[in-house]
Amino acid sequence: MNFGRTNGNDAQRGPQDQHVFQQLKLQVHRKLLEVLDLNEAHRMSFEDLHRECSARLDLLLTEQRFPLSASEKQRLVRELLDEIFGLGPIEDLLSDPEISDILVNGPNKVYIERFGRLEPTNVSFRSNEHLLHVIQRIAGSVGRRIDESSPMLDARLLDGSRVNAIIPPLSLKGPALSIRRFGRVPISAERLVGLDSIAEDMVVFLEACVRCRMNILISGGTGTGKTTLLNVLSKWIPADERVVTIEDAAELQLQREHVVQLETRPPNIEGKGEVTQRDLLRNSLRMRPDRIIIGEVRGAEALDMLQAMNTGHEGSMTTVHANQTRDALRRVENMVSMAGLNYPVHVIREQMASALNLVVHLDRVTGGQRKVVTIAEITGMEGETICLQTIFQFKQLGVDDAGRAVGRFEACGVRPRLLSRLEEEGVVLPQDMFQRRTLKSPAQLDAQANAR
Repeated sequence: MNFGRTNGNDAQRGPQDQHVFQQLKLQVHRKLLEVLDLNEAHRMSFEDLHRECSARLDLLLTEQRFPLSASEKQRLVRELLDEIFGLGPIEDLLSDPEISDILVNGPNKVYIERFGRLEPTNVSFRSNEHLLHVIQRIAGSVGRRIDESSPMLDARLLDGSRVNAIIPPLSLKGPALSIRRFGRVPISAERLVGLDSIAEDMVVFLEACVRCRMNILISGGTGTGKTTLLNVLSKWIPADERVVTIEDAAELQLQREHVVQLETRPPNIEGKGEVTQRDLLRNSLRMRPDRIIIGEVRGAEALDMLQAMNTGHEGSMTTVHANQTRDALRRVENMVSMAGLNYPVHVIREQMASALNLVVHLDRVTGGQRKVVTIAEITGMEGETICLQTIFQFKQLGVDDAGRAVGRFEACGVRPRLLSRLEEEGVVLPQDMFQRRTLKSPAQLDAQANAR
Protein backbone atom coordinates (compact mmCIF):
# COMPACT_ATOMS: atom_id res chain seq x y z
CA MET A 1 0.00 0.00 0.00
CA ASN A 2 1.43 3.39 -1.02
CA PHE A 3 0.12 6.45 0.79
CA GLY A 4 2.17 8.91 -1.28
CA ARG A 5 4.16 11.93 -0.25
CA THR A 6 2.37 15.08 0.77
CA ASN A 7 3.49 18.44 2.04
CA GLY A 8 2.03 18.64 5.53
CA ASN A 9 -1.31 16.97 4.74
CA ASP A 10 -2.94 13.80 3.42
CA ALA A 11 -4.33 15.28 0.22
CA GLN A 12 -2.83 12.63 -2.07
CA ARG A 13 -4.29 9.70 -0.15
CA GLY A 14 -7.73 8.27 -0.79
CA PRO A 15 -10.25 8.39 2.08
CA GLN A 16 -9.81 4.67 2.86
CA ASP A 17 -6.01 4.88 2.79
CA GLN A 18 -6.09 7.95 5.01
CA HIS A 19 -8.25 6.14 7.56
CA VAL A 20 -5.97 3.08 7.58
CA PHE A 21 -2.84 5.23 7.89
CA GLN A 22 -4.30 7.30 10.74
CA GLN A 23 -5.39 4.16 12.59
CA LEU A 24 -1.91 2.68 12.14
CA LYS A 25 -0.28 5.88 13.35
CA LEU A 26 -2.53 5.96 16.42
CA GLN A 27 -1.72 2.35 17.32
CA VAL A 28 2.03 2.77 16.80
CA HIS A 29 1.95 6.09 18.66
CA ARG A 30 0.49 4.44 21.76
CA LYS A 31 2.92 1.54 21.67
CA LEU A 32 5.89 3.86 21.04
CA LEU A 33 4.98 5.91 24.11
CA GLU A 34 4.95 2.71 26.17
CA VAL A 35 8.54 1.82 25.24
CA LEU A 36 10.06 5.31 24.88
CA ASP A 37 11.61 7.13 27.84
CA LEU A 38 10.35 10.68 27.23
CA ASN A 39 12.69 12.25 29.80
CA GLU A 40 15.67 10.67 28.09
CA ALA A 41 14.27 11.52 24.64
CA HIS A 42 14.13 15.25 25.46
CA ARG A 43 17.88 15.18 26.13
CA MET A 44 18.75 13.51 22.80
CA SER A 45 19.67 15.31 19.60
CA PHE A 46 17.06 15.25 16.85
CA GLU A 47 19.21 12.93 14.71
CA ASP A 48 19.67 10.41 17.55
CA LEU A 49 16.00 10.62 18.45
CA HIS A 50 14.97 10.06 14.82
CA ARG A 51 17.30 7.02 14.63
CA GLU A 52 15.99 5.58 17.91
CA CYS A 53 12.34 6.04 16.93
CA SER A 54 12.97 4.55 13.51
CA ALA A 55 14.54 1.42 15.04
CA ARG A 56 11.70 0.98 17.54
CA LEU A 57 9.17 1.61 14.78
CA ASP A 58 10.67 -1.23 12.73
CA LEU A 59 10.10 -3.61 15.62
CA LEU A 60 6.53 -2.41 16.17
CA LEU A 61 5.64 -2.67 12.48
CA THR A 62 7.08 -6.19 12.38
CA GLU A 63 4.89 -7.10 15.35
CA GLN A 64 1.88 -5.56 13.61
CA ARG A 65 2.81 -7.39 10.39
CA PHE A 66 2.19 -4.19 8.46
CA PRO A 67 4.85 -3.55 5.78
CA LEU A 68 5.68 0.03 4.76
CA SER A 69 8.01 1.37 2.13
CA ALA A 70 11.05 3.44 3.20
CA SER A 71 9.35 6.73 2.30
CA GLU A 72 6.15 5.76 4.13
CA LYS A 73 8.12 4.75 7.22
CA GLN A 74 10.09 8.01 7.16
CA ARG A 75 6.86 9.98 6.96
CA LEU A 76 5.34 7.97 9.79
CA VAL A 77 8.40 8.59 11.99
CA ARG A 78 8.24 12.32 11.28
CA GLU A 79 4.54 12.52 12.07
CA LEU A 80 5.00 10.53 15.26
CA LEU A 81 7.80 12.84 16.39
CA ASP A 82 5.51 15.79 15.66
CA GLU A 83 2.79 14.16 17.75
CA ILE A 84 5.07 13.45 20.71
CA PHE A 85 7.31 16.53 20.75
CA GLY A 86 5.72 19.04 18.36
CA LEU A 87 2.30 20.39 17.53
CA GLY A 88 1.03 17.42 15.60
CA PRO A 89 -0.67 18.03 12.23
CA ILE A 90 0.25 21.73 12.04
CA GLU A 91 3.98 21.22 12.62
CA ASP A 92 4.69 21.25 8.86
CA LEU A 93 2.69 24.47 8.48
CA LEU A 94 4.87 26.12 11.11
CA SER A 95 7.98 25.32 9.08
CA ASP A 96 6.64 27.01 5.92
CA PRO A 97 8.08 30.56 5.80
CA GLU A 98 5.37 31.73 3.38
CA ILE A 99 2.57 31.15 5.92
CA SER A 100 1.82 34.13 8.14
CA ASP A 101 -1.29 32.85 9.98
CA ILE A 102 -2.61 29.42 10.94
CA LEU A 103 -6.29 29.38 11.89
CA VAL A 104 -7.85 26.23 13.33
CA ASN A 105 -11.66 26.28 13.57
CA GLY A 106 -12.11 22.85 15.10
CA PRO A 107 -10.36 19.58 14.27
CA ASN A 108 -11.31 19.40 10.59
CA LYS A 109 -11.13 23.03 9.48
CA VAL A 110 -7.60 24.43 9.26
CA TYR A 111 -6.92 27.59 7.24
CA ILE A 112 -3.72 29.46 6.48
CA GLU A 113 -2.88 32.94 5.29
CA ARG A 114 -0.31 33.13 2.54
CA PHE A 115 0.73 36.43 0.90
CA GLY A 116 -2.20 38.22 2.53
CA ARG A 117 -4.91 35.77 1.43
CA LEU A 118 -6.72 33.03 3.34
CA GLU A 119 -6.89 29.53 1.93
CA PRO A 120 -8.12 26.17 3.28
CA THR A 121 -5.82 23.20 3.88
CA ASN A 122 -6.32 19.44 4.06
CA VAL A 123 -4.69 19.30 7.50
CA SER A 124 -6.90 17.87 10.23
CA PHE A 125 -6.77 16.65 13.81
CA ARG A 126 -8.20 13.29 14.87
CA SER A 127 -10.76 14.82 17.23
CA ASN A 128 -11.55 17.73 19.51
CA GLU A 129 -9.56 15.95 22.22
CA HIS A 130 -6.51 15.76 19.96
CA LEU A 131 -6.71 19.50 19.19
CA LEU A 132 -7.23 20.31 22.88
CA HIS A 133 -4.15 18.24 23.75
CA VAL A 134 -2.03 20.30 21.33
CA ILE A 135 -3.39 23.56 22.79
CA GLN A 136 -2.64 22.41 26.34
CA ARG A 137 0.90 21.47 25.25
CA ILE A 138 1.39 25.06 24.01
CA ALA A 139 0.05 26.45 27.30
CA GLY A 140 2.28 24.17 29.37
CA SER A 141 5.39 25.16 27.42
CA VAL A 142 5.02 28.81 28.55
CA GLY A 143 3.83 28.10 32.09
CA ARG A 144 0.18 28.85 31.46
CA ARG A 145 -2.95 26.75 31.56
CA ILE A 146 -6.20 26.38 29.64
CA ASP A 147 -9.17 24.38 30.91
CA GLU A 148 -12.87 24.86 31.63
CA SER A 149 -12.15 27.23 34.51
CA SER A 150 -9.77 29.30 32.36
CA PRO A 151 -10.91 28.67 28.76
CA MET A 152 -8.83 31.34 26.98
CA LEU A 153 -5.11 31.39 26.23
CA ASP A 154 -2.84 34.16 24.97
CA ALA A 155 0.71 32.86 24.66
CA ARG A 156 3.67 32.46 22.33
CA LEU A 157 5.69 29.68 20.76
CA LEU A 158 9.46 29.32 21.09
CA ASP A 159 9.96 30.97 17.68
CA GLY A 160 8.04 34.06 18.85
CA SER A 161 4.77 33.25 17.07
CA ARG A 162 1.72 34.57 18.90
CA VAL A 163 -0.92 32.03 19.93
CA ASN A 164 -4.53 32.56 20.94
CA ALA A 165 -6.84 29.70 21.84
CA ILE A 166 -10.36 29.42 23.16
CA ILE A 167 -12.10 26.20 24.15
CA PRO A 168 -15.58 25.05 25.24
CA PRO A 169 -17.76 26.17 26.88
CA LEU A 170 -16.88 29.55 25.32
CA SER A 171 -16.21 28.05 21.88
CA LEU A 172 -19.40 26.29 20.84
CA LYS A 173 -18.03 23.96 18.14
CA GLY A 174 -14.87 22.71 19.75
CA PRO A 175 -11.47 24.31 20.45
CA ALA A 176 -10.30 27.16 18.19
CA LEU A 177 -6.64 28.03 17.72
CA SER A 178 -5.01 31.03 16.01
CA ILE A 179 -1.27 31.33 15.41
CA ARG A 180 0.20 34.63 14.16
CA ARG A 181 3.67 33.94 12.83
CA PHE A 182 6.64 36.29 12.66
CA GLY A 183 9.76 35.88 10.58
CA ARG A 184 12.69 34.29 12.36
CA VAL A 185 14.88 37.10 11.05
CA PRO A 186 13.40 40.50 12.04
CA ILE A 187 12.23 42.40 8.98
CA SER A 188 14.14 45.58 8.09
CA ALA A 189 13.01 48.97 6.87
CA GLU A 190 14.69 48.26 3.55
CA ARG A 191 12.61 45.11 3.22
CA LEU A 192 9.39 47.06 3.91
CA VAL A 193 10.36 49.55 1.18
CA GLY A 194 11.09 46.67 -1.19
CA LEU A 195 7.64 45.21 -0.47
CA ASP A 196 6.10 48.62 -1.25
CA SER A 197 4.64 48.76 2.26
CA ILE A 198 6.15 52.18 2.88
CA ALA A 199 8.01 54.81 0.85
CA GLU A 200 11.68 55.59 1.41
CA ASP A 201 11.05 59.23 2.38
CA MET A 202 8.57 58.05 5.03
CA VAL A 203 11.25 55.74 6.45
CA VAL A 204 13.77 58.60 6.61
CA PHE A 205 11.26 60.77 8.47
CA LEU A 206 10.31 58.04 10.97
CA GLU A 207 13.98 57.25 11.64
CA ALA A 208 14.64 60.91 12.45
CA CYS A 209 11.63 61.01 14.79
CA VAL A 210 12.71 57.87 16.67
CA ARG A 211 16.31 59.05 17.07
CA CYS A 212 15.11 62.43 18.37
CA ARG A 213 12.79 60.89 20.98
CA MET A 214 9.34 61.55 19.54
CA ASN A 215 6.46 59.65 21.17
CA ILE A 216 4.75 57.49 18.55
CA LEU A 217 1.37 55.77 18.51
CA ILE A 218 1.05 53.01 15.89
CA SER A 219 -2.54 52.14 14.96
CA GLY A 220 -4.24 49.67 12.67
CA GLY A 221 -6.50 46.64 12.51
CA THR A 222 -5.66 43.01 13.22
CA GLY A 223 -2.80 41.70 11.10
CA THR A 224 -1.87 45.04 9.55
CA GLY A 225 1.77 44.90 10.67
CA LYS A 226 1.78 47.08 13.79
CA THR A 227 4.18 44.86 15.70
CA THR A 228 6.44 44.47 12.66
CA LEU A 229 6.70 48.24 12.28
CA LEU A 230 7.36 48.65 16.00
CA ASN A 231 10.25 46.19 15.68
CA VAL A 232 11.62 48.18 12.74
CA LEU A 233 11.41 51.48 14.60
CA SER A 234 13.26 50.03 17.59
CA LYS A 235 16.39 49.60 15.46
CA TRP A 236 16.89 53.37 15.47
CA ILE A 237 16.82 53.83 19.24
CA PRO A 238 20.38 54.84 20.23
CA ALA A 239 22.37 51.94 21.66
CA ASP A 240 23.16 53.77 24.92
CA GLU A 241 19.49 54.03 25.94
CA ARG A 242 17.72 51.57 28.25
CA VAL A 243 14.44 50.21 26.88
CA VAL A 244 11.72 48.37 28.83
CA THR A 245 9.02 46.49 26.90
CA ILE A 246 5.66 45.46 28.34
CA GLU A 247 3.41 42.89 26.64
CA ASP A 248 0.57 40.48 27.32
CA ALA A 249 2.38 37.79 25.32
CA ALA A 250 5.97 38.63 24.44
CA GLU A 251 6.28 38.90 20.67
CA LEU A 252 8.43 41.97 20.07
CA GLN A 253 11.82 41.25 18.50
CA LEU A 254 13.58 44.52 19.23
CA GLN A 255 16.68 44.99 17.13
CA ARG A 256 18.92 46.07 19.98
CA GLU A 257 20.90 44.73 22.95
CA HIS A 258 19.95 46.82 26.00
CA VAL A 259 16.31 45.86 26.52
CA VAL A 260 14.31 44.45 29.45
CA GLN A 261 11.25 42.42 28.41
CA LEU A 262 8.30 42.18 30.82
CA GLU A 263 5.23 39.99 30.34
CA THR A 264 1.89 39.96 32.15
CA ARG A 265 0.71 36.97 34.16
CA PRO A 266 -2.86 35.63 34.30
CA PRO A 267 -4.48 34.69 37.62
CA ASN A 268 -3.87 31.21 38.99
CA ILE A 269 -6.52 28.57 39.50
CA GLU A 270 -7.61 30.35 42.70
CA GLY A 271 -8.03 33.64 40.85
CA LYS A 272 -4.96 35.18 42.49
CA GLY A 273 -1.53 36.31 41.36
CA GLU A 274 -2.58 38.26 38.27
CA VAL A 275 -0.08 40.85 37.02
CA THR A 276 -1.53 43.32 34.51
CA GLN A 277 0.13 45.64 32.01
CA ARG A 278 -0.69 48.51 34.31
CA ASP A 279 1.15 46.81 37.20
CA LEU A 280 4.19 46.24 34.99
CA LEU A 281 4.11 49.79 33.67
CA ARG A 282 4.12 51.24 37.16
CA ASN A 283 6.98 48.95 38.14
CA SER A 284 8.95 49.81 35.00
CA LEU A 285 9.06 53.47 36.07
CA ARG A 286 11.34 52.34 38.93
CA MET A 287 13.66 50.50 36.55
CA ARG A 288 15.38 53.61 35.17
CA PRO A 289 14.04 53.26 31.59
CA ASP A 290 14.93 55.82 28.94
CA ARG A 291 12.04 54.61 26.81
CA ILE A 292 9.03 52.38 27.46
CA ILE A 293 7.45 50.30 24.72
CA ILE A 294 4.03 48.73 25.27
CA GLY A 295 3.19 46.02 22.76
CA GLU A 296 -0.44 47.12 22.73
CA VAL A 297 -2.53 49.30 25.02
CA ARG A 298 -5.90 47.73 25.78
CA GLY A 299 -7.11 49.34 28.98
CA ALA A 300 -6.40 51.67 31.86
CA GLU A 301 -2.62 51.38 31.36
CA ALA A 302 -3.09 54.02 28.63
CA LEU A 303 -3.26 56.67 31.37
CA ASP A 304 0.05 55.55 32.92
CA MET A 305 1.61 55.45 29.45
CA LEU A 306 0.62 59.05 28.73
CA GLN A 307 1.90 60.17 32.11
CA ALA A 308 5.22 58.41 31.50
CA MET A 309 5.56 60.14 28.13
CA ASN A 310 4.87 63.46 29.83
CA THR A 311 7.31 62.94 32.68
CA GLY A 312 10.68 62.23 31.13
CA HIS A 313 10.26 59.04 29.12
CA GLU A 314 10.22 60.66 25.70
CA GLY A 315 10.67 58.43 22.69
CA SER A 316 8.22 55.84 24.01
CA MET A 317 6.00 53.88 21.62
CA THR A 318 2.92 51.70 21.66
CA THR A 319 0.27 50.23 19.37
CA VAL A 320 -3.52 50.33 19.41
CA HIS A 321 -6.29 48.75 17.37
CA ALA A 322 -8.15 51.36 15.31
CA ASN A 323 -9.60 52.00 11.84
CA GLN A 324 -7.87 55.35 11.25
CA THR A 325 -5.75 57.95 13.02
CA ARG A 326 -8.66 59.88 14.54
CA ASP A 327 -10.21 56.64 15.79
CA ALA A 328 -6.89 55.74 17.43
CA LEU A 329 -7.02 58.89 19.52
CA ARG A 330 -10.64 58.21 20.49
CA ARG A 331 -9.71 54.70 21.60
CA VAL A 332 -6.85 55.97 23.76
CA GLU A 333 -9.21 58.54 25.25
CA ASN A 334 -11.74 55.82 26.09
CA MET A 335 -9.05 53.63 27.65
CA VAL A 336 -7.82 56.49 29.85
CA SER A 337 -11.41 56.88 31.05
CA MET A 338 -11.30 53.22 32.15
CA ALA A 339 -8.78 54.19 34.85
CA GLY A 340 -11.76 55.46 36.87
CA LEU A 341 -10.30 58.82 37.85
CA ASN A 342 -13.17 60.83 36.32
CA TYR A 343 -10.92 63.24 34.45
CA PRO A 344 -12.85 65.76 32.33
CA VAL A 345 -12.65 65.00 28.60
CA HIS A 346 -10.69 68.14 27.78
CA VAL A 347 -8.07 67.26 30.43
CA ILE A 348 -7.56 63.80 28.91
CA ARG A 349 -7.26 65.29 25.43
CA GLU A 350 -4.79 67.93 26.58
CA GLN A 351 -2.63 65.21 28.11
CA MET A 352 -2.81 63.18 24.89
CA ALA A 353 -1.91 66.20 22.76
CA SER A 354 1.02 66.97 25.04
CA ALA A 355 2.29 63.38 25.23
CA LEU A 356 1.93 62.09 21.66
CA ASN A 357 3.83 63.48 18.67
CA LEU A 358 2.98 61.12 15.81
CA VAL A 359 0.25 58.68 14.85
CA VAL A 360 1.30 56.10 12.26
CA HIS A 361 -1.64 54.17 10.80
CA LEU A 362 -1.37 50.87 8.93
CA ASP A 363 -4.00 49.04 6.90
CA ARG A 364 -4.47 45.96 4.76
CA VAL A 365 -5.50 47.33 1.40
CA THR A 366 -7.48 45.45 -1.23
CA GLY A 367 -5.77 42.15 -1.99
CA GLY A 368 -4.27 41.79 1.49
CA GLN A 369 -1.04 43.82 1.20
CA ARG A 370 -0.04 45.70 4.35
CA LYS A 371 0.82 49.37 3.98
CA VAL A 372 1.58 52.40 6.09
CA VAL A 373 -1.36 54.50 4.91
CA THR A 374 -0.98 57.60 7.12
CA ILE A 375 1.71 59.39 9.08
CA ALA A 376 0.09 62.26 10.98
CA GLU A 377 1.45 64.80 13.46
CA ILE A 378 -0.42 65.91 16.57
CA THR A 379 -0.03 69.69 16.67
CA GLY A 380 -1.95 70.61 19.81
CA MET A 381 -5.49 71.53 20.77
CA GLU A 382 -8.11 73.73 19.15
CA GLY A 383 -10.90 74.20 21.64
CA GLU A 384 -11.57 70.64 22.85
CA THR A 385 -10.37 68.98 19.63
CA ILE A 386 -6.95 67.40 19.16
CA CYS A 387 -5.44 68.77 15.95
CA LEU A 388 -3.96 66.31 13.46
CA GLN A 389 -2.17 67.11 10.22
CA THR A 390 -1.33 64.39 7.70
CA ILE A 391 2.27 64.48 6.52
CA PHE A 392 2.40 61.36 4.33
CA GLN A 393 -0.34 59.08 3.05
CA PHE A 394 -1.09 56.19 0.70
CA LYS A 395 -3.84 56.88 -1.83
CA GLN A 396 -5.50 53.88 -3.46
CA LEU A 397 -6.47 54.46 -7.09
CA GLY A 398 -7.96 51.08 -8.02
CA VAL A 399 -7.16 47.37 -8.29
CA ASP A 400 -5.14 45.39 -10.83
CA ASP A 401 -6.11 42.20 -12.69
CA ALA A 402 -5.01 40.08 -9.73
CA GLY A 403 -7.37 41.96 -7.40
CA ARG A 404 -4.62 43.83 -5.58
CA ALA A 405 -4.66 47.51 -4.71
CA VAL A 406 -3.00 50.00 -7.05
CA GLY A 407 -2.06 53.38 -5.62
CA ARG A 408 0.71 55.74 -4.65
CA PHE A 409 2.40 57.20 -1.60
CA GLU A 410 2.15 60.97 -1.34
CA ALA A 411 3.72 63.81 0.62
CA CYS A 412 0.80 66.06 1.59
CA GLY A 413 2.59 69.40 1.37
CA VAL A 414 2.58 69.97 5.15
CA ARG A 415 5.75 71.02 6.93
CA PRO A 416 5.74 69.29 10.37
CA ARG A 417 5.98 71.49 13.44
CA LEU A 418 8.33 69.03 15.09
CA LEU A 419 11.07 69.83 12.53
CA SER A 420 12.36 72.50 14.89
CA ARG A 421 12.88 69.84 17.58
CA LEU A 422 14.67 67.60 15.09
CA GLU A 423 16.97 70.48 14.12
CA GLU A 424 17.73 71.12 17.79
CA GLU A 425 18.94 67.51 17.95
CA GLY A 426 21.14 68.05 14.90
CA VAL A 427 18.89 66.27 12.38
CA VAL A 428 18.24 68.31 9.24
CA LEU A 429 15.88 66.81 6.65
CA PRO A 430 15.80 67.91 2.98
CA GLN A 431 13.71 71.01 2.33
CA ASP A 432 11.73 69.38 -0.47
CA MET A 433 10.84 66.21 1.48
CA PHE A 434 7.46 67.58 2.52
CA GLN A 435 6.45 69.33 -0.71
CA ARG A 436 3.22 68.03 -2.20
CA ARG A 437 4.27 65.28 -4.57
CA THR A 438 4.06 61.58 -5.36
CA LEU A 439 6.72 59.48 -3.65
CA LYS A 440 8.55 57.11 -5.95
CA SER A 441 8.02 53.37 -5.54
CA PRO A 442 10.90 50.84 -5.60
CA ALA A 443 9.94 49.88 -9.19
CA GLN A 444 10.14 53.51 -10.29
CA LEU A 445 13.49 53.98 -8.53
CA ASP A 446 14.88 50.84 -10.21
CA ALA A 447 13.69 52.02 -13.63
CA GLN A 448 15.26 55.41 -13.01
CA ALA A 449 18.58 53.79 -11.97
CA ASN A 450 18.58 51.53 -15.07
CA ALA A 451 17.94 54.54 -17.32
CA ARG A 452 21.10 56.12 -16.00
